[in-house]
Amino acid sequence: MSDQFIFENKTYDEVQVGDTASLTRTAREEDFLVFANVSGNLNPYHLAAYAQEQEGLPETFAPGLWVGSLVSAVLGNHLPGAGTIYRSQHLKFHDMCRAGDELFVEAKVIAKLPDNVVRLDTKVVRKSDDALMMSGEAEVLAPTKKLRFDALPAPELILDHHPHFETIIEQAQKLAPVTTAVVAPEEEKSLGGALLAYKKGIITPILFGCTEKIRAAAEKIGMSLDGIEIVEEMDHARAASKAVDCIADGKAGALMKGHLHTDDLLRAALRKERGLRAGRRFTHVFVLDVPGLNHPLLVTDAAINIQPDLKTKADIVQNAIEVAISIGIEVPKAGILSAVETVNPDIPSSMDAALLSKMAERGQIKGGIVDGPLAMDNAVDLAAAHTKGITSEVAGKAEILVVPNLDAGNMLAKELAYISHAEPAGLVLGARVPIVLNSRSDGDLARLASCAIASLHHARIGKKGC
Repeated sequence: MSDQFIFENKTYDEVQVGDTASLTRTAREEDFLVFANVSGNLNPYHLAAYAQEQEGLPETFAPGLWVGSLVSAVLGNHLPGAGTIYRSQHLKFHDMCRAGDELFVEAKVIAKLPDNVVRLDTKVVRKSDDALMMSGEAEVLAPTKKLRFDALPAPELILDHHPHFETIIEQAQKLAPVTTAVVAPEEEKSLGGALLAYKKGIITPILFGCTEKIRAAAEKIGMSLDGIEIVEEMDHARAASKAVDCIADGKAGALMKGHLHTDDLLRAALRKERGLRAGRRFTHVFVLDVPGLNHPLLVTDAAINIQPDLKTKADIVQNAIEVAISIGIEVPKAGILSAVETVNPDIPSSMDAALLSKMAERGQIKGGIVDGPLAMDNAVDLAAAHTKGITSEVAGKAEILVVPNLDAGNMLAKELAYISHAEPAGLVLGARVPIVLNSRSDGDLARLASCAIASLHHARIGKKGC
């Protein structure tokens, strides 16, 4: 191990007045969120990027004690180092630290007192302009035993927040609200998601269903229906048909599932007369915001096509590429999943994956980069791809995961949601308009993000078909 990863303390006898130690640290919004979790300090000025309801908070400021805590790293790691015990710390704050500031933290010994006590001058300075952020004095018990040890790697923390969805929602709020036919929003979650998207300026809902149930659901969640059109229809199948009529008449640009069976909704959308067919198969895509992943992840098809053939898979890939572009991924990378990363005639999914890759090369699938077969590990992890010797623009960097069948897709998406704490948005593509299709268990963020993605996709694709 390199010497830079080895810490050696100074015992009380070794410490001399005038000794100094320092470190440099960049303040990050993620640090403030971790500090909020540990301390319980939820002041929105320190969490502006995550406080969606707050206004007038253009910058995120560091909590004062987070800045002060950096001193303890100098004392505990360097001077006096391992074995140091705090007795007191005086802090005076001179300026506000903002996310992105690079900080210089220093401790200097100013006195040695009896009983192994050492007094140090401590300060934190912003490097960009040498502004003093914090000053003070610390008194510590210095160690009496000499220690030399390897730096301990701190456990990696993955924050359970969803910045990609926050960005997508912000982008959608810049567009004109898309009029959305919402079918049977007759319970709290389905109605609440639509009303939240309305409140955020993403959609203008028209509600189709039982007026009495819709109003009761609104009362339960304490939200107003003022100014929102309700089309009375007790029967869910007929409500879905009326919603599709609304879209066929040009009065709405998106369809949203409420509290009804998916079959009833899609049956109306797929009807031959005045339906929503647009030339491609209807396919479903999960857009997932996975904590710790630096891009949205799309998983398809996980809800509609049970055992898709090659032609259907081509539509699945093309539809996913289209929506990935709509949410800001310029040239989406689609990994076609199989159990192996080599073509094996005994594994049909590997054969389909190879054919889909060749179809993309020949321009039969457009707008993205397609490669397969890829196993799950080497589709999303560069180290795994390198270990297997895979040279590919997609391997280790896939933004779209195309699964062999509905079973695999549904399991993968729900594993990411329930084990990796991903937030899932759901959309049906291939229709004339985007269809928002959420699970009954989805919360507000998933439904809001689904509406935002539908809005962005509608704005880009328009009447050409989604």
